[in-house]
Amino acid sequence: MNTTEQVILNGTPCIKLAAGKYEAYVAYEIGSNVIRLRDVENGIEVFRWNEENTAETLLASAEVWGLPTLYLPNRMADGVLKTSDAVYQLPVNEAAPFHNHIHGFLHKRVHTVVLQHADENCAVVKTQYRFDENDPFFAHFPLRFLAELTFTLSECGLEHHISITNLSEKMLPISVATHTTIQAPFLDGAKAEDLRLTVPIGKRCELNDRCLPTERLLEPKLSDLEYKNGTKCPVLQNISNDMYQAETGLLGDQSFYGCVVEDLASGKKICYQVSEQYKFWIIWNDKGFNGYFCPEPMTAMIDAPNLSLPADVTGYLELRPHDTFEANQRFFTE
Repeated sequence: MNTTEQVILNGTPCIKLAAGKYEAYVAYEIGSNVIRLRDVENGIEVFRWNEENTAETLLASAEVWGLPTLYLPNRMADGVLKTSDAVYQLPVNEAAPFHNHIHGFLHKRVHTVVLQHADENCAVVKTQYRFDENDPFFAHFPLRFLAELTFTLSECGLEHHISITNLSEKMLPISVATHTTIQAPFLDGAKAEDLRLTVPIGKRCELNDRCLPTERLLEPKLSDLEYKNGTKCPVLQNISNDMYQAETGLLGDQSFYGCVVEDLASGKKICYQVSEQYKFWIIWNDKGFNGYFCPEPMTAMIDAPNLSLPADVTGYLELRPHDTFEANQRFFTE
């Protein structure tokens, strides 16, 4: 039986979804972060999770737990954001030597639950965040918009749908990501050294010492190709912002636009499928020894609005007034 219910998870208000072999907890007051996704049948903890985390702990470091959704993700050089009809100065919240704005604000805001239901097919919760003069960030970025997140849990896994509607009279920059944290190891009783990550990468996006694009796209080296051939252990070594163009790979004998994490000892997998709007992957693991890693799909390159590369290379979009952007992701286990 598929269900949705309001629960308090160690002080954090959540909507709990249960469907098929999965359970998911959506912390709508912390940016609609999916703070837990578990395959109960197989003992798979998909996202980074600690049962002792309080709401305060999660909010203080919302980027590195669960599935946080980011609008204006990663870095804007010196906090500057240039659109086709304006220039915005965002707060510089990343210290020297980087001196960038990083990750925006959506993932730390209190969202509103506007729909929840369950039937014989799935369990669903939909949340909204309306960005306007009531948000302190509006002083830096005075563009009204509506962000809507819909989470659908079924026997096919967890689907994440985002839509952003421009409610202003200027062009709205679009760059969206999830700072997806995968538990390492993800299987109860498994070993981190048995993990292997497969990402069908294209060219590498070279970054400078401020983690900003140099605008050079490089052919992958042998170390990069470990992602493509599935031999990359995503932990127990430092992976710091490996950024690549996304390509289509295979899952079994089927075309698959996404990445796969496998526990070699058991053969169990987490499969992470994204829609074609996500044109880049960034891999990061917090130095590699903290029990998680992040395969982050992004719709646009780091600092995309400010780059001289064409939009069909950077993935950068601008929404006209009253237009809507949409993108999807899906997580499932095998």
